[in-house]
Amino acid sequence: MSARIIRTYFAITFLFNLAMSLIWGVDTLFKLGAGLDIFQVMLTNAAFTAGSMVFEIPTGVVADTVGRRVSLLLSLGTLFITTLLYVSAAWRGWGFAAFCWISVFLGLGYTFYTGAVDAWLVDALKATGYSAPLEPVFARGQMMFGVGMLLGTISGGLLGQIHLYIPYLVRAGVVIPLFALAWFGMREVGFTPRALELRRVPAELRRLFVEGMDYGLHHRVVRPVMLASLVTMSFMIFGFYSWQKYFLDLLGKNLIWVNGVISSLVGLALIAGNALVPSVSRVVGTRTGVLTLSIVVQAATATACGALGLLAPGPATFYIVVLLYLVYGVALGVSMPVKQGYLNAHIPSAQRATIISLDAFFASLGGVVGQTTWGYLARLRGLATAWVAGGLGLVLAVPLYLQARRRDKTLDRFEQEASHVTA
Repeated sequence: MSARIIRTYFAITFLFNLAMSLIWGVDTLFKLGAGLDIFQVMLTNAAFTAGSMVFEIPTGVVADTVGRRVSLLLSLGTLFITTLLYVSAAWRGWGFAAFCWISVFLGLGYTFYTGAVDAWLVDALKATGYSAPLEPVFARGQMMFGVGMLLGTISGGLLGQIHLYIPYLVRAGVVIPLFALAWFGMREVGFTPRALELRRVPAELRRLFVEGMDYGLHHRVVRPVMLASLVTMSFMIFGFYSWQKYFLDLLGKNLIWVNGVISSLVGLALIAGNALVPSVSRVVGTRTGVLTLSIVVQAATATACGALGLLAPGPATFYIVVLLYLVYGVALGVSMPVKQGYLNAHIPSAQRATIISLDAFFASLGGVVGQTTWGYLARLRGLATAWVAGGLGLVLAVPLYLQARRRDKTLDRFEQEASHVTA
């Protein structure tokens, strides 16, 4: 039973990220081609992130009441519609405002996904007697994320070379079999759905807000880890969407397929980072130690990418910068499953989806701040300068992880069994 649940989790993770990543290597170029400038592109991305931030907790209510399966189905339906609206906005020339509003609702669709699938996995495994550590499962899940991203970005780059609309249309097509998989293969195990009446929504929000405070912001270990998510995402989203233009500017050629190749290499870098989790965990010994090491590498490589663009722009620098960005991807790949497992070890089952969504809320907030701040700086001073500033900002996560390390006396070491929840 546990094996089937894990396989379903991997399949959903793979297909979802395959669908999402089809546009990741071309999204910035798609919007620039629709008449937006680089700052407007960052603002539309910030609108997506803001939508994610605003809807994160309310959609957590859906996952924690009517069920995680329903939440995923709502996610897929919303993503299908908004993806087609993106194409319509570019085709009909609806402009910047339309892209912003569609991006907000795209964020709504994504928040129905975040937290729900992870919460479904953890509760289902516990209900079926699974007692092994969760980090290896999350690491393999992140590897499926990377494989989906690898295939999606390569395909998206090649399809985008034909026409920038095609990756979006294919994405909508991939959502259809994923919807079928969620409908037939994702059964609620270890969680009892409850009816969600509209008149009870305010009370549910208040309850989850209180629980979010108790098990999230008031939790001595969870709080600094969530704040570190804010710092990490302040650069990650901006960096991911801005490199599409930044790297091609360094290369001096507008080769869309190159973006697809780089995106696929980023996917491989994430997979490599996921695969390194067992080795790194044995060497470092603690979860906060791995997270601290990862953020230091991320800060150093991101800053170096920007500094090289300032000091020696050109095709030769392009290759060095791409290599450094891939190292950044490896470091990020190491941290993601470790942080997932660390948070889940401290969260009770009943509040799992809500607290994961609260963590995603802070990540989204960081994404909004980063994209607007670094996007505006990019308009004023150029993308290289924005990368230097964004990379240096990542250092702020170091004291947060060190604070969590000092406060966690039970679950920080990898050999500790995450079988109980600390308060």
